Amino acid sequence: MLSLPKVREKLRLIIDNKEQQGHIVAGLREKLDAAPGSLDALSDFARALPALPLRADWPYVEPDDLEAILAECDPARPTGAIAKMDLDDCSRRVAEGFLGSVCGCMLGKPLEIDPTFDELRAAFAPLGEWPLRDYVPVAALENLRRRNGTWPESTRGNIRWVAPDDDINYTVLGMLLLEKHGAKLGKTDVRDGWIRHVPLSDVWGPERTLLAKAALWHNGLLEDDPDDWAGVFNWNDELCGAQIRADAYGYACPGRPELAARLAWVDSSWTHRKTGVYATMWTAAAIAVAPVERDPLRIFEIALQFVPQRSRFHKIVADSLCEAASARDFEDGYRRIHGKYKEYSHCRVYQESGTLINTLRWAESVGDGICKQVMQGNDTDSYGATAGSLLGAFFGPGHLEERWLHPFNDDIHTTLSGFFERSLTQLALRMGQLPQRIADELAPG
Repeated sequence: MLSLPKVREKLRLIIDNKEQQGHIVAGLREKLDAAPGSLDALSDFARALPALPLRADWPYVEPDDLEAILAECDPARPTGAIAKMDLDDCSRRVAEGFLGSVCGCMLGKPLEIDPTFDELRAAFAPLGEWPLRDYVPVAALENLRRRNGTWPESTRGNIRWVAPDDDINYTVLGMLLLEKHGAKLGKTDVRDGWIRHVPLSDVWGPERTLLAKAALWHNGLLEDDPDDWAGVFNWNDELCGAQIRADAYGYACPGRPELAARLAWVDSSWTHRKTGVYATMWTAAAIAVAPVERDPLRIFEIALQFVPQRSRFHKIVADSLCEAASARDFEDGYRRIHGKYKEYSHCRVYQESGTLINTLRWAESVGDGICKQVMQGNDTDSYGATAGSLLGAFFGPGHLEERWLHPFNDDIHTTLSGFFERSLTQLALRMGQLPQRIADELAPG
């Protein structure tokens, strides 16, 4: 159990979150300071926060319920398959997307320190390593003067396998959930899968909060209401932790962005709210569109149809699409997006979603694209992974050079309990079976 000072600290953070989401918080911080020092009093305070009214001048409409979200989306959005699909081709594209995701994650892993484009260029250019073309050399980290603690197993010359990472864990977990439940996946299925497979030490933010609550429920110490868990005493519920779980749902639904978005809602709404959910639905829809759409910007335009039109996320991503379309080149695209949205740094989804658009707009191959994504900084491993999924699904087999995979020795390590596959090749093939799994379930009869 949290100490009373820690409870107050987290409640202050939730008040900050509510203010960012347009709620009226006047006087709440003072009321929290004056609240009695008891768990009962602070629990009552926490339970009142989800019902806070919105400011009268708040211009956005941002529901959490799936049907309310869809009612706020573009009414012209596609509700079924958007193209005739070759499932064999889609399967190969999904496998390539997963391999691209792994490479993008490992490329960005030692740089997961919220760097900017200019900081990275200053560290890499003196070594003749700019623009980025390969895994990160240790000398660049020395120039950068800071590094992620996982660098010893994710830098050039030190890679022996795919190192454990939460982004990869989430994609594999999504695969396991879909293999077991298919399109009928529900929130309690997600909860049970997390309890079964996910170590508490490998999750952060709302994910750690909700997994801890699930552990209490599992031991009979919490009521069985996942919606209540995510809505009460859950801080930072708009960060990227749900968006980086979108990949498997996009893989499973090539050409079916609405189904991908619906499945992504089931997963993301277990831990997140508002923007945290919309970013996940958008990403899953984009990955679902990528195998069947040849215009990179059109991929994101279609995906944006599955985001509430009067939301902050829709406004910023639509603007980022315009900036990427108007850019002269890759760096100009970055400057346009970063120049407007740099306040949304590591894990805050807005700028990072814009950089995904910029990456796919200018990428020449999967390897080139993951380098472009990581060069834009912020959460380099998470968005390197998401970019890899999009790029692999978009370009298809043959566009990820073997040199990106060779250092792994066909060996992948996760920290998921009860998951024992160690062959990266076999795991990619297994990911590639997801489209057939969902297609069989949707087939008439």
